[in-house]
Amino acid sequence: MNMNITINQQAVVLQANATVADAMAQWQAQPPFAVAVNTEFVPKSRYANHLLAEGDCLEVIAPVTGG
Repeated sequence: MNMNITINQQAVVLQANATVADAMAQWQAQPPFAVAVNTEFVPKSRYANHLLAEGDCLEVIAPVTGG
């Protein structure tokens, strides 16, 4: 069974019971980055335990350096 989520405004299909870690692996996000699920920051230490639900919206944000 699959579920549909959105990552950075792009539709993504994941396996049911997927976590933030699963989504980042499928998305092939390159560290460093931060993740917000439905506008709520998720600490990296919780990626493997934070279950996603149908319709969740993830924002993957990379830090900007320079000045």
